[in-house]
Amino acid sequence: MGSTVLSDLATEIVVPVCAVIGIVFSLIQWFLVSRIKVSPDRHSSSSNNGKGAGYGDYLIEEEEGLNDHNVVVKCAEIQNAISEGATSFLFTEYQYVGVFMVAFAILIFLFLGSVKGFSTKSQACTYNPQEMCKPALATAIFSTVSFTLGAVTSVVSGFLGMKIATYANARTTLEARKGVGKAFIVAFRSGAVMGFMLAANGLLVLYIAINLFKLYYGDDWEGLFEAITGYGLGGSSMALFGRVGGGIYTKAADVGADLVGKVERNIPEDDPRNPAVIADNVGDNVGDIAGMGSDLFGSYAESSCAALVVASISSFGINHDFTAMCYPLLVSSMGILVCLITTLFATDFFEIKAVKEIEPALKKQLIISTVLMTVGVAIVSWIALPSSFTIFNFGSQKVVKNWQLFLCVGVGLWAGLIIGFVTEYYTSNAYSPVQDVADSCRTGAATNVIFGLALGYKSVIIPIFAIAVSIFVSFSFAAMYGIAVAALGMLSTIATGLAIDAYGPISDNAGGIAEMAGMSHRIRERTDALDAAGNTTAAIGKGFAIGSAALVSLALFGAFVSRASISTVDVLTPKVFIGLLVGAMLPYWFSAMTMKSVGSAALKMVEEVRRQFNTIPGLMEGLAKPDYATCVKISTDASIKEMIPPGALVMLTPLIVGTFFGVETLSGVLAGSLVSGVQIAISASNTGGAWDNAKKYIEAGASEHARTLGPKGSDPHKAAVIGDTIGDPLKDTSGPSLNILIKLMAVESLVFAPFFATHGGLLFKIF
Repeated sequence: MGSTVLSDLATEIVVPVCAVIGIVFSLIQWFLVSRIKVSPDRHSSSSNNGKGAGYGDYLIEEEEGLNDHNVVVKCAEIQNAISEGATSFLFTEYQYVGVFMVAFAILIFLFLGSVKGFSTKSQACTYNPQEMCKPALATAIFSTVSFTLGAVTSVVSGFLGMKIATYANARTTLEARKGVGKAFIVAFRSGAVMGFMLAANGLLVLYIAINLFKLYYGDDWEGLFEAITGYGLGGSSMALFGRVGGGIYTKAADVGADLVGKVERNIPEDDPRNPAVIADNVGDNVGDIAGMGSDLFGSYAESSCAALVVASISSFGINHDFTAMCYPLLVSSMGILVCLITTLFATDFFEIKAVKEIEPALKKQLIISTVLMTVGVAIVSWIALPSSFTIFNFGSQKVVKNWQLFLCVGVGLWAGLIIGFVTEYYTSNAYSPVQDVADSCRTGAATNVIFGLALGYKSVIIPIFAIAVSIFVSFSFAAMYGIAVAALGMLSTIATGLAIDAYGPISDNAGGIAEMAGMSHRIRERTDALDAAGNTTAAIGKGFAIGSAALVSLALFGAFVSRASISTVDVLTPKVFIGLLVGAMLPYWFSAMTMKSVGSAALKMVEEVRRQFNTIPGLMEGLAKPDYATCVKISTDASIKEMIPPGALVMLTPLIVGTFFGVETLSGVLAGSLVSGVQIAISASNTGGAWDNAKKYIEAGASEHARTLGPKGSDPHKAAVIGDTIGDPLKDTSGPSLNILIKLMAVESLVFAPFFATHGGLLFKIF
């Protein structure tokens, strides 16, 4: 089989060192952002003399209101309001989620402990019955511990991301006074803080957990990595509540603010007279940032866990080859280093001077990171894998060469880039699909909706082919392990992906703050340009998340089928077929719940905003202040109450199906939900993104065609706003939450597989 170039000792040093480099880099970026002051600088002359040209800059920028203390004070006030709103919402959410976490941890322990009746005696290994493995009770205890670890890491990732975003939004607004390039760097750096923090934390916690569990498990790697799967389950279950809760919060506020403010009262977006405006800006942080952070962390944890489980029963695990076993972690370590170099291209090597350079700069990030990562993966595959080894393939061992595994990761990596660019083509207003949607607004909202839906359905075609090709290639080379590492390949540049993704909501908030602080039109134009680019990149980020979710889910499905000792999943048996039908229905049920939640919360919000406009004297004239707090409370209460039913649906389905109908029906449910969930998720995200950018296309009026549709307040513009409002829950609540549904059900089934295989299928046993 041959040995690896990289020694076990070197692996034990390399993985944590790369994680620490990631954390240090994110702290440096944070320090650079923190140097921009949000308190008014009373002694501008004395503090700037040291910098030579600093004072001169002040004189040049006088007309932009750089020395206007009132503007800075206002920005600081608005930033505090947004930060407090986001923090208090997340604390409330985490209290509810914490209760759930404890309850579910107890469930894991009881279900897995009861497999062998809580016995403490060693048992024969599942895949190698000649050997003795640690007792089932140990798996129960350690799975519970790793579940808790994953959950806590996921929550911390989301919370840190939100803190950084609310810290950076006003700083981006203030830097926009000096030009679009300066503002871009602040927003992007802040995104990078979140990206690197999350990638490095996820890797470090997983690595430490594996080493601590090894102290007990010793040579029983099969048991060790089975227990580690709880880490992925913890990460994704928290992400589900973060995504759904945050998504309902942000969209209730957004829909309420848009419908009354823009359509009925004809006031601009983010106007301080609008009572829902603070809730809307808080929502960007709790939904798009905290939710997205937890979501991608979940994908990352699960793809690592899926790869490790399959590897532990392949030659890597059987021969106790630690370096080859850690191949998924080494790929992620390389990813952190590659993304570090890529980030410097955006912040230090090139400077953005004009608005039209923003989107290309963000696209370059994706291309540079993918090209560099391809080289990085080749190096890792060469030094960390033996030249030939065997991979577990549904009961047999398949011989695989190291170059084949490199191709598996590479295929995932490039499929991610393709999905990203197709998403961009369908959601950016620089291309014809969105321009066609904008054009359809001439004849009203109905045609806009028809065109938008058609665009979403059409945008599914190429991503599905990309996912299909990567599945076929990676499975042909390395069975289920190939699919797991392909998913890891797609997520290996997660730090850059998240930086680009978090950049969007930060610049969105910056624009809101500029409008509320009453800054000049030119500054608002700059922040709008940053925001429009951010909208497209957010859609690209969602494309990555959905594509990787499909691969991760399939890899977990394979691990589940192996663990539950199912030799084949036969679609023609009625047990499996009914599972397929029910599974394919679940994403629709889930989407119905989340959409309705947004609708009913938005209804309350619209009524409250109307009430304030009608009853507070002098509000429209700008003489009285609206009551922001009531709107924030409506969003908070609605999202906390409404996130529980969809969450329960996803978490309880595998438990109920596995316990009462058995593993075969459950395998049908998982396959069905994967197949239908991916399609709905892609089309929902892209439809919503296209409607949003069609509205921005008309508002910006950058081309001759756009000017014939505008200006703001025209009939086509109002039709576009209605489309955007319908698309809000699609692109920010239902769409992104669906990828968590797909992954979460699969990872949960894998964690509970020993219980289902032993005690599952009660109904069929009775009859």
